[in-house]
Amino acid sequence: MANKHENNTVAERQTQQVKPPSLFQVVLLNDDYTPMEFVVMIIQAYFGKDRETALQIMLKVHRDGRGICGIYTKDIAATKVDLVMAHARQAGHPLQCVMEEV
Repeated sequence: MANKHENNTVAERQTQQVKPPSLFQVVLLNDDYTPMEFVVMIIQAYFGKDRETALQIMLKVHRDGRGICGIYTKDIAATKVDLVMAHARQAGHPLQCVMEEV
């Protein structure tokens, strides 16, 4: 038998407002010097794309001046930009790689 003086209010759980992390797209920029095949290799090596997808992204960079290689959290995007830029410089290419908040 229920106690008549039982408190029927339920403590509402505080909903914590957790903002999802900002995402950043990693973008390759076109130049007139970096070989297309090098760009395809970079996309495959650093962004895990298959050859066909890498070719499509490379062609977008070539035609439109820029191509998105992937969307990541800030730290991962920054690391990918650093790795791509270091590899391009080491290979003697002026390829530019940037990150932009989505």
